Amino acid sequence: MMRVVRVSPDHPDFIVLVKLLDQNLAISDGEDHAFYDKFNKLTSIKHTLIGYEDAIPVCCGAIKLFEAEAFEIKRMFTIDTQRGNAYAVVILKNLEFWAQELGATRCVLETGINQHAAIALYKKCGYQRTPNYGQYKGIAQSFCFEKIL
Repeated sequence: MMRVVRVSPDHPDFIVLVKLLDQNLAISDGEDHAFYDKFNKLTSIKHTLIGYEDAIPVCCGAIKLFEAEAFEIKRMFTIDTQRGNAYAVVILKNLEFWAQELGATRCVLETGINQHAAIALYKKCGYQRTPNYGQYKGIAQSFCFEKIL
């Protein structure tokens, strides 16, 4: 059974998982990766989670303050060998709960048009597509979502 742990964004296991995530995104985002990468720096993230299966880090996620009473879901990732185990659902629910603990009434997120599994996950978990926000306004390759907690 997966164990979810709250960690700092400089935790070594989180760093390793984020590097794997960025490698995957560089492939799926292609030439758009540099644009998206600048919005995913860990220096602006304070709340991070790691999912462990038998002491092995297998997934991660984070929340970042977006605006009053709202957090943005960031850095969601599950290693390839563990996909299909619903670990992302567990991480997402833990992030939502943490956001509520911090006073949030909603979560927002952005994912790329090529992230089919992510889009399906967010829809399955009750996220609704919204107009693109902030730096993603006018970016056709971005899909933005929101969930009222």
